[in-house]
Amino acid sequence: MSATTAVEAPTPASATTGSSGGAGHGTGPARRRRRGAWVVVAVVALLLAILTAAVGGQRGPGPRELDPDSATASGAKALVRVLERRGTDVEVVRSADRVGAGTVLVDDTAGALSPAVARRIARTADHVVLVGATGAALQAFGLDAEPVATVDDDTTVSTASCAIPEVAAAGSVTAEGTAYRVTGAGIDRCVPTGSGADRGWSIVRAGTAAGDVTLLGTTAALRNDTITSAGDASLALGLLGGSDRLTWYVPVPGGADTAPTLGDLAPPWVPSLVGLLALVAVAAGVWRGRRLGPLVVEPMPVVVRAAETTEGRARLYARTRDRAHALDTLRVAALRRIAAQLGLPRSAHVDEVVRRAARATGRPDAEVGRVLVGSAADSDAALTSGAAALDELERAVSAAATGASPPPTTAARRSTRERPGAPGHTRPTDHDGPGARP
Repeated sequence: MSATTAVEAPTPASATTGSSGGAGHGTGPARRRRRGAWVVVAVVALLLAILTAAVGGQRGPGPRELDPDSATASGAKALVRVLERRGTDVEVVRSADRVGAGTVLVDDTAGALSPAVARRIARTADHVVLVGATGAALQAFGLDAEPVATVDDDTTVSTASCAIPEVAAAGSVTAEGTAYRVTGAGIDRCVPTGSGADRGWSIVRAGTAAGDVTLLGTTAALRNDTITSAGDASLALGLLGGSDRLTWYVPVPGGADTAPTLGDLAPPWVPSLVGLLALVAVAAGVWRGRRLGPLVVEPMPVVVRAAETTEGRARLYARTRDRAHALDTLRVAALRRIAAQLGLPRSAHVDEVVRRAARATGRPDAEVGRVLVGSAADSDAALTSGAAALDELERAVSAAATGASPPPTTAARRSTRERPGAPGHTRPTDHDGPGARP
């Protein structure tokens, strides 16, 4: 039992055994309060939703990686400016209808490129540089490749022995980006990473019907913050600046020439059905989750006497040998009774009860504290002595509160019984020994 336990008076029987009439059924004001609470919750939720939508609308989408119009660290505006100064006309398009011959950079980091559009670009463009393409788009360009690893470090890899001329001219590049596992013949591979089954290549080139396609996994060569590292600038200019015109094609998710999504393939009535099912689920949750009225407290059909309850709990404590819990229960009950006798409120702290009891009985605070808030009982003798000390303290407090003479202590009563000639002393006789007859 801790020293911070608050003293509470026992709960009256009337508070737990109310009738099923007015106490059990909710009254009009109670129902109005509950409805008002739900209204407040709904209004707060609505305000939070409006605030979230407003903040999200003001913030807008963040800068996209390799955005040719972005001057941020992940953008590619620096590369576009250098290409334009070198005489290359850079045109950023969002539709495949504007993609023609020459050099085409396909930035498919969003994974929206349709295989049909990829095959059309492979038939018309002289040089295609792929960034971020995966799956069916790579197959459409004739590349049997798949991402195998992501290179996060900015290590520099030598490209002097690469079979791709533009890559070999760069001398070295930053390997940060994506590595691909490539199979098939007639494919040039550069910038290796990993080993064994995890072997990957960051730059891959294969032939197409109109020219060639280069899968560029080292996206650090195009970024504003890393284009000046190693031979990244030379690699980017060699791959993209070989002709007078560069088409920078960025497929837009949901566009006319992008790969269809699951929502596009679904029938038109599916979104309405999903919305209806969501409303049904919410209605079912509200229906099953709400309580059908307040709880009704009914009187017990059998009256259980307090003495029987106390004896039953005592037997449980004895069976489990839970002496500490038993003594704590006695101490809590004694604290409540002593506080009531001293006129203290139910919320009085245990320290205040100890001080007032010590002042009333004339005992030291430490002695009263050991009785009311002492150590746990580790034996039957300690439990018995603790219970006796509680009884003695309660009698002393009761005598002090009523003005009666304090009762003798346990030690005084024991010495009185053992002193010859004293009142209450029993003198042993010859018939008190073993075998004596009554």
